[in-house]
Amino acid sequence: MDFDLENPLTISHDFQPETITSLFAIESDHMPSETYLQSLKARNFDISIRREAIGSISQLCCNSDDLLLYLAVNYLDRFLSCQGVLKPKPWLIKLLAMSCISLASKMKKSEFSLLDVQGDGGIIFDTQTIQRMELLILGALKWRMRSITPFSFMSFVISLFKLEDPPLLHALKARATQIIFKSQKDVELLVFKPSIIAASAVLSASDELLPMQFPCFKKALSNCSYVNKENMLQCYSAMQDIVVDGFDSVLERVCSSFVTPANVLDHTFSSSAESGKTTVTSISTLRLERDLKRRKNSEYCKDHRLQISHEHFQSHKRC
Repeated sequence: MDFDLENPLTISHDFQPETITSLFAIESDHMPSETYLQSLKARNFDISIRREAIGSISQLCCNSDDLLLYLAVNYLDRFLSCQGVLKPKPWLIKLLAMSCISLASKMKKSEFSLLDVQGDGGIIFDTQTIQRMELLILGALKWRMRSITPFSFMSFVISLFKLEDPPLLHALKARATQIIFKSQKDVELLVFKPSIIAASAVLSASDELLPMQFPCFKKALSNCSYVNKENMLQCYSAMQDIVVDGFDSVLERVCSSFVTPANVLDHTFSSSAESGKTTVTSISTLRLERDLKRRKNSEYCKDHRLQISHEHFQSHKRC
């Protein structure tokens, strides 16, 4: 059985509370080092090298599963944070990208041929060279290849919302998944734990698709003992530029799954938190609510940070 990013610890797909506890306990072991972002920002060309490596992985995985790409980039960031950023040599960047993809494809047992992707007229690496780089990556990652990612926490986070409508659950998960994919390229989000990214992505998706229930969802996540509220709000705020891109296309897909052909371009559904009944909201209204909420959330996060800073200052002053 191939490696499942949503269920990295067991082969059972049943929701087990003890599994969730284990995931939260070890997720930090599957992140880049704490100084990784700082080191990337210290030298601008380091960020460029990371961007080039991700671009190479994306190009090589253009016909593959998106989860394969995500896993390969996870290996890339964890390796670079341990070994340091590579010298800006195109052949070395491509070799690292191919080796990360090769390891990810082996974990997921994907149909992926390095010989096929090397037939682009570029640099050709033999099997032994790729295997040596794979061993270097495995050593840096301490052979922890069953990565704990945001997808590992998706089912748990969504379960906190107590939704019972399968189409809504599917739409929420699909949009959150899209946000997580896009978030991986943003260096500012490298400091957040996978569980925080998952919670923030689902919260962002709920703000777009179920705005009437958003306050209830935010409260449910904030009250979860596993989730750090301050980190979640910071991550959620950082995601807002990312979630703008792709929102309209998701709305259209949600509409097509819910409504009749006669009004597929005009309506989508949202569920009332009080009654549980489905009501119809026009797409234009939903977009307007989204924009208003985004401004309010941005102001809230700013005020919240100021309040925390003020309380921190006052505590030091009293001391």
